[in-house]
Amino acid sequence: MVAVNSMVAVNSMVGIAATDIDIANTAADFKQLLLAEIAQATSRIYISALYIQDDTAGREILAALYQAKQQTPALDICLFVDFHRAQRGLIGDKESGGNRDLYLALEQQHQVSIKIYGVPVKRKELLGVLHLKGMVIDNVLLYTGASINDVYLQQTERYRLDRYYRLNSQALADNFCEYLNRCFIDSALAPLLNQGEVPSAKKIKRKIIRLTKLLKVAKYKLLNTNKRGSNSAEIQASMFVGCGRRGNQLNRVIRDLVRNSQESLIIFTPYFNLPKPLLRDLDAALKRGVKVTLTVGDKKANDFYNADETTFSTVEIVPYIYERLLVSFLSRRQKHLDNGNLSLRLWQDGSNSFHLKGIVADNRYHLLTGSNLNPRAWSLDLENGILLDDEKGQLTDKFNAEFKRITEHTKVIHNIADIESVHNYPDKPRKLLKRLRMTQIDRLLKRFL
Repeated sequence: MVAVNSMVAVNSMVGIAATDIDIANTAADFKQLLLAEIAQATSRIYISALYIQDDTAGREILAALYQAKQQTPALDICLFVDFHRAQRGLIGDKESGGNRDLYLALEQQHQVSIKIYGVPVKRKELLGVLHLKGMVIDNVLLYTGASINDVYLQQTERYRLDRYYRLNSQALADNFCEYLNRCFIDSALAPLLNQGEVPSAKKIKRKIIRLTKLLKVAKYKLLNTNKRGSNSAEIQASMFVGCGRRGNQLNRVIRDLVRNSQESLIIFTPYFNLPKPLLRDLDAALKRGVKVTLTVGDKKANDFYNADETTFSTVEIVPYIYERLLVSFLSRRQKHLDNGNLSLRLWQDGSNSFHLKGIVADNRYHLLTGSNLNPRAWSLDLENGILLDDEKGQLTDKFNAEFKRITEHTKVIHNIADIESVHNYPDKPRKLLKRLRMTQIDRLLKRFL
């Protein structure tokens, strides 16, 4: 594979030593890491996540943030969550005011103040959300696809598996915060959710349109790259962001990684619904002999999966749709499964769920991203990622250990017969799938999954 700076459009790269990159093992470990970093923060805490939930784990993290602010009043604490998601309850809970009710209550209970911004990427949640992930504590950047709630942080026994990277880099941390400041704070286009009245999306329609336009062109600037030198022994890190179908830098990087791979590709995605351009790139890689390993969540590892027919609702058809899309994909590529160029692993561990994403190309390029590698991520949501160029293989042992942990609860699929047939589905999802095919509503569903 060609060098990263000629393979993709890179604004700038930051050198980071392999010893400054660590990977947490579990969701519970990540929670303790996050709490420890918050407790020792001295200058800034910036957290961007889809949501911070009103549950035990969400309250614990928010309590730790207020405590840190009380201990160090000069500490700059800014949280960024999706504007729409924060103001509704869980699916089916129509009476709830959402997580914002908690944010307001906590702000009123404390003598110190933290800032929680609601980012309206689009005018409606269905049309796009804040899916930009990352947490900066002082000069440390924690990168994970996880949001903050009980299951993401394994508050009890149940967990939602993700990737948990700790990057000790002032340059990366500075530039992550610079983007958040420039796009959401300095622009005055993201209202505070925990102070005063929050205007409706209708009232700030013009601001949302302005923000959407800004996000489609805004990029990480990667200033201060001289915080670390360009030592050849260092891993080179690049940061990318993307929103919308056109000019999406992150999507371009993903495609370039697949198109330029020569030996191997490892792809993690929780939900199998690859965009058509990526499917074409993947097929081309298989044809030139690249060994492709896909690790995908089983339908039972999807949040919407419900085995109880008595309580089954329409939205719970989603895991079954993903499974049928996967079967369709495999049925056309059986020869690659047979010759060993394509390997598929389905992840399932009891009632736990699978949420991790990312790409590893030629055992050198590691893309950390929250992108689900589906049409929605590629055209609607605000996504970001960090690309690590490990030319000397210094991350190999750490990644191999991570890969071993991830695949511990996977089974290898050799053909579509290894996946449950639609004829064996419970009556309600089977009948609903048949209706969807008959009315072609599944095309619309696939667009937004």
